[in-house]
Amino acid sequence: MMSQVNKTKAPVIPSLLAGYKPLPGIADEMIDPAGAVRPGWETLLHALDEIGPEKLATRFARANQYLLDAGVFYRIYDETGTQERQWPLAHIPLLINQEDWDTITAGLTQRADLLEDIVSDIYGEGKLVRDGVLPPDLIASNPEFLHPVAGIKPASGRFLHFCAFELGRAPNGQWWVLGDRTQAPSGAGFALENRVATTRALSDISASMNVHRLAGFFKDFRDSMQSLVTDPQARAAILTPGPNNETYFEHAYIARYLGFMLLEGDDLTVAKGRVMVRTVSGLKPVDVLWRRMDGAYMDPLELKSDSWIGTPGMVGALRRRSVSLVNAIGSGILETRALLAFLPAISKALHERDLALPSIATWWCGQEKERKHVMDRFDQMMVGPALSTRLPFEDEQATVLGSNLDPEARSELLARLQNDGRGLVGQEAVKLSTTPVYVDGKLEPRPFVLRVFAARHKDGWSFMPGGFARVGFTLDTAAIAMQRGGQAADVWITSKGPVAKDTLLPREDDVFQRNVPGTLPARAAENLLWMGRYIERAEGTARILRACHARFAEAPNQELPLLTEMRAYLKPLGVDLDQAVPKGLQRSIDGAMLSAGRIRDRFSPDGWLALHDLSKTVHRFSDVVSPGDDTTRAMTIILRKLAGFSGLVHENMYRFTGWRFLEIGRRIERGIQMASMLARLARHDAAEGSLEMLLEIGDSVMTHRRQYSVYSGRISILDLLALDPLNPRSIIFQLDALKTEFSLLPTREMGRNKPAGMQMFSKDVLRLHTQLAISEPHELTPETLHKVAYDIGALADAISETYFA
Repeated sequence: MMSQVNKTKAPVIPSLLAGYKPLPGIADEMIDPAGAVRPGWETLLHALDEIGPEKLATRFARANQYLLDAGVFYRIYDETGTQERQWPLAHIPLLINQEDWDTITAGLTQRADLLEDIVSDIYGEGKLVRDGVLPPDLIASNPEFLHPVAGIKPASGRFLHFCAFELGRAPNGQWWVLGDRTQAPSGAGFALENRVATTRALSDISASMNVHRLAGFFKDFRDSMQSLVTDPQARAAILTPGPNNETYFEHAYIARYLGFMLLEGDDLTVAKGRVMVRTVSGLKPVDVLWRRMDGAYMDPLELKSDSWIGTPGMVGALRRRSVSLVNAIGSGILETRALLAFLPAISKALHERDLALPSIATWWCGQEKERKHVMDRFDQMMVGPALSTRLPFEDEQATVLGSNLDPEARSELLARLQNDGRGLVGQEAVKLSTTPVYVDGKLEPRPFVLRVFAARHKDGWSFMPGGFARVGFTLDTAAIAMQRGGQAADVWITSKGPVAKDTLLPREDDVFQRNVPGTLPARAAENLLWMGRYIERAEGTARILRACHARFAEAPNQELPLLTEMRAYLKPLGVDLDQAVPKGLQRSIDGAMLSAGRIRDRFSPDGWLALHDLSKTVHRFSDVVSPGDDTTRAMTIILRKLAGFSGLVHENMYRFTGWRFLEIGRRIERGIQMASMLARLARHDAAEGSLEMLLEIGDSVMTHRRQYSVYSGRISILDLLALDPLNPRSIIFQLDALKTEFSLLPTREMGRNKPAGMQMFSKDVLRLHTQLAISEPHELTPETLHKVAYDIGALADAISETYFA
């Protein structure tokens, strides 16, 4: 009898591994030096294999569509100016196991504490400079050393509350710190969006791999920010440079996610030593500002005098310790590249220990020995500005590899080093480890930099369990920077056991409390009002264009008196009737987009998507639509999308002060348009067909037939479109709505030593409403109607003077 041979089943090798080859001499996150797949990656690869290439492409497209729908963008700057770039997601996440992550966070905790002590010393006792640990030149000549804040102790007791760290892995597997981000670290919001998008594609895989969630980190940081608020009447807010900043989307997203106000420098003023936000209810105190702008721009009075994004008096408020900044002004000095050369000695001097996570090797060329070292090894060195806050591979123009220079540039840079190297550093030319990216159905290695975020809480530092990785499209490390075409990957910290299911939602046992809705900054109210006006203006223009081009299609004679009349009416409004999709209509939609863009934190993703879709449609039509019947159909589509957007806002927007300003804008604009149209087309001598066009534009054809079945002349149209309180297109309907909304607006003082009473604009709209309500249709002459349009416009001016001035 033959003995039975035990046969072991050969392990199945994931197909995605085929052809994947780590680069020689460079660490790879998926494949270890022995050629084996690292823990966690094999699970991911098998799961991706089971999905298959076709379904995987569909899933990745779903993730891309989410980012597109959510309006996630990154602003890039080039020789043509600025433009918005869709967020480039690398769909394969970077995996880091729990043990590796614990090593990283322990090292970064030590580093964050060290940085806090350094910045505290620089703006305080100056012991590091006095004892010779830090060169005086490196501080005194540093533009990030802000003299006006020297000696000011932060109200919170800490300089640093939110930091980011750039990490890379060396060929031997050791993690390096490539740079510290303490000025106004960006990326936390993008990391959150990366997670949402990646989860849309790979939710079943992430759930099975025990991936840590991010919500707990944000909840702890939100609670930490709120704990710094000392006045029950005060708020915490995020301070942004504005919509033109490269990461503005993130500012708005984080503000919406955490429930903080998003403010610009102009929203703030300093009164009696306190930082106040200008709201439609008057000045309200702000105790905590998470600043997302560079410190030097914060106060044009004492810092950068040409800053137009700061708030005069901010430094004075810091001296009085009436506001906490996250992070403190002046903390940007910690991003000085040359400082990396001195961190080991500083760690020994202050904490009597070595850095657990070493920095990239750096030599400041303001010292003779170090300068000679850099010059002797020039071809192997990255040489760049000593005070730059960018990473070596982020700024191709300023930082260069010695061996890449032509003879002339080489001689020039060596001469600079020889004569005075204080403005330069030499750094080790890093070989970043690689992580797999999905390219045309297969995996390929690409270099990456890991950004890790740390937030201070009452017991120390907490770390976002993930962050995000910037990954190159090519093997060139310069292509990692987002400005130069890099892409971003989600980072999964995997655990062997179940992970906490953290959320920002309150727990069942939390005490229920309905908070009063937050105050509305005046700038936000102004943008909401103008967005309402622009949307209504676009709708009115589209209705006129549809009516006119329907007549173009029916009559070969385009010089009909009615069409000539409409050309004359539209010309002062910047609308050319002979264009299928006039620039004036596009400008109205663009104006609505601009206003909405300045209040992204108050705008729902669905609302933004609807508005963005409307804008794309209008601009696409401008290239393909012809006058006549083609334009008529195009305007019907635009009106349908406008109605969809308006309905979305009307049904979903919370009925508080912000909604009122949006509604006021719509009603003012509609009232002006209807009064002006009636003055033009309801005259005794109006062109033939004017009354029919009025009913079309006023969307009241069916109503007029039912209401005035016997008499259908000019007087009936004036009655329906001007005086009927039940017709949502009539002038008096708009005034009725304005009366209601005006009565619910916050009251403001009428002047010095005068108590707040009935606002002047409320009196004006009441007077105007009464005059119209007691009028008869035959009394509405063109002169009267023009006066009504003017008076409605004056209501907008009065609102602006009261709340926005």
